[in-house]
Amino acid sequence: MKLTPPDHARNMKLIGHSDIGGRGDGLQLMVHRGWAYVAHPWSQGFSIVDVRDPRRPGAATYMAAPPNTWNIHLQTHDDLLLVINALDQFADVRTFASEKAYYTQSMGRTLGETIDRTRGAGGAQRPWTAGMTVYDIAVPERPRRIGQLDVEGIGFHRLWYVGGRWAYASALLDGYTDHIFVTIDMADPTRPQLVGRWWLPGMHPAGGETPQAPAGRRWALHHALVHGDTAYACWRDGGLTLLDIADRSAPRLVCHRNWCPPYGGGTHSALPLVERGLLVVADEAVLDNEEDGRKHTWVFDIREPANPISIATFPIPDEIDYARKGGHFGAHNLHENRPGTFVSDRLVFATWQNAGIRAFDISDPYRPRESGALVPAAPRRMTDRRPGRPQVIQSADVFVDAQGLVYATDYNAGLEIIEYGG
Repeated sequence: MKLTPPDHARNMKLIGHSDIGGRGDGLQLMVHRGWAYVAHPWSQGFSIVDVRDPRRPGAATYMAAPPNTWNIHLQTHDDLLLVINALDQFADVRTFASEKAYYTQSMGRTLGETIDRTRGAGGAQRPWTAGMTVYDIAVPERPRRIGQLDVEGIGFHRLWYVGGRWAYASALLDGYTDHIFVTIDMADPTRPQLVGRWWLPGMHPAGGETPQAPAGRRWALHHALVHGDTAYACWRDGGLTLLDIADRSAPRLVCHRNWCPPYGGGTHSALPLVERGLLVVADEAVLDNEEDGRKHTWVFDIREPANPISIATFPIPDEIDYARKGGHFGAHNLHENRPGTFVSDRLVFATWQNAGIRAFDISDPYRPRESGALVPAAPRRMTDRRPGRPQVIQSADVFVDAQGLVYATDYNAGLEIIEYGG
């Protein structure tokens, strides 16, 4: 298949592309044993793409989500695939016709009306699946369901699992204003158990707490990465926490930092580089044309974990005026240095939404520099059902394999496979 030339490339080369079997919408991405597992935000399920030949991706296998449910995030390790289940929050476009409704107030409140409509008259039992499904992927393209963790509430948002006994998730459970941090015991993958939980003060009204998030701000765990006994957790407009999880049943706060305000929030992804005493933290751009302000990716000195200090920010792409291009301009996800993938504490890969995929050299953490970029062409068709969305690239997630090949998803344009020239 002939590749569509990217809009911009520097030290990166597009070598492969998949339309994911006609479902071009991609969110979280895992590449495992030559197969790409792609979560869909609009197509209500996930797909598996044969990328054993990255220049000629093969067929895609589609796995449908349960009714009224989305599978927007997933994790792979060894023979296991973990997939989140939650109420499909974009299925009813009336709820999120404006993105502001999703990003500027608690989901517990926002989704009340949607839940009532979904359940129908009489408050019938919820017709969606909430929690997590575990699959055996010994045969990569044929996942076999072996375990299920069901929870009360909206469900899970994102997971972190790199093997062993413990997994971690952001979960919107009954009685909470929004997603909180939970620990999951995977000792028996066929019967995962929710063990511990932690939240910012004010997020548990059912426990008598008074919400503390300012008006127009959303305090909600996006997700946490775990290194050793510390969870590095990003809380959207609630900032960053370091949690001591030596006791998985009772996480304990080490420190909390929040720079929103004066900055615009959206704290999304944390990448601990513990051997260097560094933490990279990306704030997600969540509204078009920088309506939510200029978003930064920060470098923190965490040599003293109780006192993280911001020492630098990543440079902002400037080949064109991306703020006026349309859609979101700013960081979204970071490659997470998972075991078995490309692991570096000096080279960071990130998606920058309408500015594509970026690589940054932080050999000098006080002066990060961009070392590569690729901005794919605009999607040929839109899978995003929300009204009025601009037809521009919105690079969503990035994954770099052990050989250094870069894989990236987009909300509409499918799966890109890229060689980095560094």
